[in-house]
Amino acid sequence: MSELTAVGKRIPKLDAVNKATGRIRYIQDLKLPGILYGKILYSKYPHARIVHIDTSKAKKLNGVSSVLTGEDIPVIKLGVYKDNRPLKAGIVRSYRDEVAAVAATDSEIADEAIDLIEVTYEAIPGVFDPEEAMKEDAPLVHEEHKTNVLRMPWKLHYGDVEAARKKATYVVEDRYNTTWVTHCCMGTSGAIAEFDNANNLTIYSNTQIPSLAQKDFLEALKAMGLAGKRVRVIKPCIGGAFGSKLDTYAYEYIAILLAFDARKPVKVVFDREEEFIATSTRQPAIINISQGCDKDGKLLFRDISMILDNGAYTSWGATTPSVMMMPITTLYRVPNVRYKATCVYTNNTYSQAMRGYGNPQATFAIESSMDMLAEVAGIDSVEFRLINVNQPGDISSQGLRITTCGLKECIESVEEKLKRKRPKKPGEGIGIASLIHVGGGARIYKSDGCGTIVKVNDFAKVDVFTGATDMGQGADNIVAQIVAEELGLHMEDINVIHSDTDICPWDVGAHASRTTFIAGNSALGAAKKIRERILELAYIQLDTPPDKLDLHNRMIISKEDPEKCLDIGKLLRKSHFSHDGQMLMAEYFYDPANENMGKDFRGNMSMTYTFGTHGVRVKVDEETGKVKILKYVAAHDVGKAINPLLLEGQVYGGVMMGIGYALTEQVIHEKGKNMNPNFRDYKILTAKDIVPLEAPILETFDKDGPYGAKGIGEPGCVPTAPAIANAIYDAVGVRIKDLPITPEKVLAAIKEKKGLDPCGRELGKRHEDECIIE
Repeated sequence: MSELTAVGKRIPKLDAVNKATGRIRYIQDLKLPGILYGKILYSKYPHARIVHIDTSKAKKLNGVSSVLTGEDIPVIKLGVYKDNRPLKAGIVRSYRDEVAAVAATDSEIADEAIDLIEVTYEAIPGVFDPEEAMKEDAPLVHEEHKTNVLRMPWKLHYGDVEAARKKATYVVEDRYNTTWVTHCCMGTSGAIAEFDNANNLTIYSNTQIPSLAQKDFLEALKAMGLAGKRVRVIKPCIGGAFGSKLDTYAYEYIAILLAFDARKPVKVVFDREEEFIATSTRQPAIINISQGCDKDGKLLFRDISMILDNGAYTSWGATTPSVMMMPITTLYRVPNVRYKATCVYTNNTYSQAMRGYGNPQATFAIESSMDMLAEVAGIDSVEFRLINVNQPGDISSQGLRITTCGLKECIESVEEKLKRKRPKKPGEGIGIASLIHVGGGARIYKSDGCGTIVKVNDFAKVDVFTGATDMGQGADNIVAQIVAEELGLHMEDINVIHSDTDICPWDVGAHASRTTFIAGNSALGAAKKIRERILELAYIQLDTPPDKLDLHNRMIISKEDPEKCLDIGKLLRKSHFSHDGQMLMAEYFYDPANENMGKDFRGNMSMTYTFGTHGVRVKVDEETGKVKILKYVAAHDVGKAINPLLLEGQVYGGVMMGIGYALTEQVIHEKGKNMNPNFRDYKILTAKDIVPLEAPILETFDKDGPYGAKGIGEPGCVPTAPAIANAIYDAVGVRIKDLPITPEKVLAAIKEKKGLDPCGRELGKRHEDECIIE
């Protein structure tokens, strides 16, 4: 292969200048003629019957065009379990339940109309702890369901865990808790819905799944008596997603319903408090884990059970166990595995996909437990992992086929860069944790594919219509770099369009770190077709067989005689304006040969898997419990870095998100109510909190990836929490098992270890004053 000119280069994000200069248009910037502004009224109770809604005052307010309640709309079911409706009728089950909606000529009038709606409730006892919700006498969140336990199939057992437990020389078991955290997208959620005179719908929406959203909205139109009508989904520039836009939500359907009722376009955009309250979080989990190894440190079994707080309704959070299975069965070689996850209704908020999709929760327990097991076995934690490291060619108990695997190299790279064997100062500690994640698609639906259409004009300028969704991660760059490389063109010659279902091909959506691998292969397939046709045309002009020609720097060049060349644009114009002229267009649909999981959850869900190891050196202040990160190293096996600059950006962003998950972030719920719906009280890390960070890139060149690449969007946040927890234990000898690892938790654990109560007094002795911690 000749030297690459576009792939592998550090090319800045194509829309970076437009974003920095304010030229990009987000959903907040869009305005249509005659547009109305929608607002939503939310429940005042976590669980209550709606006795009566009086909308008469709101309807009389000048400027109000539509007022809707759950009684005014057809039955539209949404969510994975189809247990949710856009506007609730009869019963509310959480504080975020949508009770009524209005559309008015401006936002201020809409807000006033919302305040004029009077709702009479009859409170019902709620349940906010999933373990309490599992009890027979617990209040039922959905009475028709007869139980708060969802009928989800998350259960597997490979090998014989009990027999392996008996053979194990060393066994550890413990319980871990992860909490609610939220995506904190800088651009809040929003949608604009508009019907034409024939009742075809156009909806502008911040969605990661334009093609799937189109299908959902078609179903909604059918429920509205509009079967057979068209739906066009237009995706404005997305100001952050991280999984938050992987489903269709009530506010989108509310915009549609208001627009249909008012016969005008309606815009619904969240403010920051709404974004915290009415969008979905990462799935919280209670995790019980036991692992065992033989005398030489070889893992024999892993046994995990989980209870997941499903919240009041069911979105993609309830399906995260399907991804949790991957690290549970296949992070390190472990022959006997048992796993069960129970999803439980509560009157809390419900959860959605979030970067890593369950993997950070599972990996927190697994990698914390790995360190504990290594200590019990008397084996160095790095050596223990190397004993059990995955290898190319492995097939795990779940049937995952490991092709390329640089996990060993990742572990060794982190150890070397952290200078782990260097003497540590008092209060310092080092921790590591590894990851596995899908890197070659993830077959959740019957199709895991993506389509691409490539159109080349007379001047060798290329329009690439891709089904892929760019949400800031760089999908447009990756597609453009692959096409430019294949056609021998410059990056400025490539224009990528990914925003409109009327002109872009189908794609299953931006999730599962699949875009580089799937959309990249799709773009590569279409570009190859164009390349073949250019070389065939050049054969006639240059009298040189296609296999003796190359495309480089906008030229067709003879490999044997570089002086023999032709400008690509000139060739295309000649081809166009000749008798029986032609223009070049090609399409390609790439659907990988991965597998849907069977009833036993076996199946190779991804064409390849991304591996990585994170390591961190921390300093723990034993007087305050504060944890300071001195150095962080995040090494990943990426196959091939299509764009190292963007790849590093993904890792840096993922690591910082993971550090927030580990140390600071938590949505605080009090009996179902979000108590910190703002950036003052929700402790997201900022640019001022950046830590010293290295991101080694290890390339293993996967045979199935475009130019050898794997997906890397999510892995950066996966092993961060256990790496930090392990480092804290190494520093001060206390293990924190509940996220986030706050200074208060660390300090309390240090005091308990020293035999002191939270006030620093000796345990077991009587003290005159009561210990009160404020």
